[in-house]
Amino acid sequence: MAKHIMKKIAAYSDKYLQESIKKILSGPEYPQKKFTLPGRTYEEIYAMASDLQEAFSSINLNNKPICLSADDKSIIMAALLAVLASGGPPVIIPYSDSGNVLSEMHGHIGYNMAVCDGKKDFPSGVSTIIPRPGKRKRSIPIRETTIDPNMELLLLFTGGSTGKPQVWSKTVKNLFSEVFYHTEKHAISAEDRFVATVPPYHIYGLLFSVLIPFVSSAGIDSDSGTFPHEIVSAVQKHDATILVSVPMHYKALCGNPIQNHSLRLALSSAGVLDKTDNELFCTQNKTGILEIYGSTETGGIAFRCRADGDITFTPFDHVDVKIADEKIHVRSDYISPKVSRDKDGYFQTGDAGNDLGSNRFELLGRSDGIVKIGGKRVDLQEIREKIIKIQGVKDAVILSHPAPAGRENEIAAIIEGNVTSSKVRSYLAKHLEPYAQPRKYKIVSCIPKNRLGKIDMKQVEKMFHLK
Repeated sequence: MAKHIMKKIAAYSDKYLQESIKKILSGPEYPQKKFTLPGRTYEEIYAMASDLQEAFSSINLNNKPICLSADDKSIIMAALLAVLASGGPPVIIPYSDSGNVLSEMHGHIGYNMAVCDGKKDFPSGVSTIIPRPGKRKRSIPIRETTIDPNMELLLLFTGGSTGKPQVWSKTVKNLFSEVFYHTEKHAISAEDRFVATVPPYHIYGLLFSVLIPFVSSAGIDSDSGTFPHEIVSAVQKHDATILVSVPMHYKALCGNPIQNHSLRLALSSAGVLDKTDNELFCTQNKTGILEIYGSTETGGIAFRCRADGDITFTPFDHVDVKIADEKIHVRSDYISPKVSRDKDGYFQTGDAGNDLGSNRFELLGRSDGIVKIGGKRVDLQEIREKIIKIQGVKDAVILSHPAPAGRENEIAAIIEGNVTSSKVRSYLAKHLEPYAQPRKYKIVSCIPKNRLGKIDMKQVEKMFHLK
C-alpha cells in the first residue's frame, strides 16, 4: 500500500557536499519553474538571494546571527542561499514571530539585522530587509573559497514553553547530508509537488517544505492551511505527489478522504502518530504514511510505515542507534555540534527504547518528561515545578494524553493541597505559553500512591478517565 522508495545510500563525504552545494549556488536548473505554488520562480529566488548577499556584505554584522522571521518559503530559501554564498553568519529562526519572542531571542542571543516578509515587532535598533524579486535575473556568484561543511548555517530558537529557551545549531553538513539523503532515498525530483502543513520554523518543516523541494527542483504549496478542507483542497489543486504533515493534522483528516489524488508519499513527524488515525488515512486514501522519528538536535533517526507491516522503527541509512538501559543513543552526521557525545560519538536522546535486534527497535516514549503538544516541546517536569511553587500546593503530577475530541493531545494536572484550580490557571497563564498549560485539573487531598510509596499512575489516569 505504501508508495515510497527505500534504497541503501552511503554517507556523504565532505567533498561530495562541497561539490553539490557549489552546483546549487551556480544557479537554478529550471529558472522559470515555480518553486512556491502559486508564487515565485527559482530564478526570482536566486535574484533575491543575490540582493541579500550584497546587503550582508555592506553592513557590519559583528558576526552576529541574522534573524529570519518569515512564513514565505521563497524568502527563507533565498536567505539560506545568501548565507551559504557569503560564508556566514548563520541565520536564526524563532519559534514564533510575536514581539515577545523576537525580544526574548534578541536578549538571549543578540542580532542587529532581520530578514522578514512583512512588518514585525523587532526590538529597537534591529535593521530589517524585506526581499523582493524585482526585475533582475541572475545567479548567486560562486564563492572562490571552499565551502566548509562544518560552517554554522542555522540556529533554531526553540525556547518558551517552560521558561528555558534553547538554541540548536545546525551546520552545512548537518542539514545538507539529511537533505540529499531524503531526496535520493525517496526519489524526489522536479516532477514532484509538495503540500506541507508544518511550519518552516520546525526542523522537519524546514527540511521537507523548503530545503528538500528546492534542491530537487520540485514545487511546494505556498500555504496549504491546517484545517481538513484546506489540506484536501491544496492536495487536489496542486495535484500533489508528497504530503508533509503532523499527527494532529492526520487526525483531523479522518473522515475527510482526498478524492482523485496523486499522492505517492505521505510523511509524518513531530510526534507519535495514533494507530487508528494512521489506519483511517491509509484506508481512505490508499497511501501509507511514512513516520519519521527524530528531533531538532538529532535530525532524522529512524522510520516506519505501518501500512507495510512495520510496527517497530528502522534507523535511516548511516544513522547508528544503540540502546543502553532502555535509553536511545544516536550517532550521525545530522546531530547538532552543540550536544554532548560519549567517547564513541553517540548522543543520548531523551527517549526510551527497546532493542529488538535485526536493526530494529521499539520506541517506548520519553524518558525525561518531554512531550509534544501541537508539534511544540513541553516539559512536564517543569510544569510540575511551577505548580508546586504556588502557595497551598503540596505536590502535583502532570501527564499528557490524547484529547477526547479534536486534533491534538492535552495536558492534565492532579494537584495535592489546599488550592483552587482557578488560582492555578491564573498563575500558569502568566508563566507558560498557552499550549503548555494544562486543560484539566483535579484537586485532591492526597495523590494516590502504591505500597512502595510511589505514585500510582493507574489510579491517576483513572481520575481523568484515561483507562
